Amino acid sequence: MSRFQTLTPARLDRAAFVAAFADIYEHSPWVAEKAYDLGVDDSLNEIEALQQRMADILLSASRDAQLALINAHPDLAGKAAVRGELTASSTSEQAGAGIHQCTAEEFARFNALNDAYKARFGFPFIKAVKGSNRHQILAAFEERIHNTPEQEFQTALAEINKIAMFRLQQL
Repeated sequence: MSRFQTLTPARLDRAAFVAAFADIYEHSPWVAEKAYDLGVDDSLNEIEALQQRMADILLSASRDAQLALINAHPDLAGKAAVRGELTASSTSEQAGAGIHQCTAEEFARFNALNDAYKARFGFPFIKAVKGSNRHQILAAFEERIHNTPEQEFQTALAEINKIAMFRLQQL
């Protein structure tokens, strides 16, 4: 039985609920706080219902709050990863995609793309990397850098919601 199944979100008080789900959205416990404040019932014991509520909260948040959440995400294969400064979830996700196995040339490519992407869009490249490898991630990077800023903003939000679902499933 997974931790999520034993957690029973509907039976948690606010502090326990927020503690359990604060990191589903990177460094953004406000999503879990608002999810609880909207009212907790047995429907939230289903991963899909909880994720949908949290996704709706993100999508209905102010643009400033959305941008802050996007900016809370680390660069893929970036300096924070090299220095070991990622959250446990981000470290696991990036390792699962084989990013830690990048060659020096691939790390250089990631860094150049991270810098170019942030210069163009003003926020980091976001991709739910579960099920991808570093080659697929680099290809997505190279393709998406040609999108419009609004396309990438919406794509970042969609990818963040995918990451949240993976993190809830991991519980």
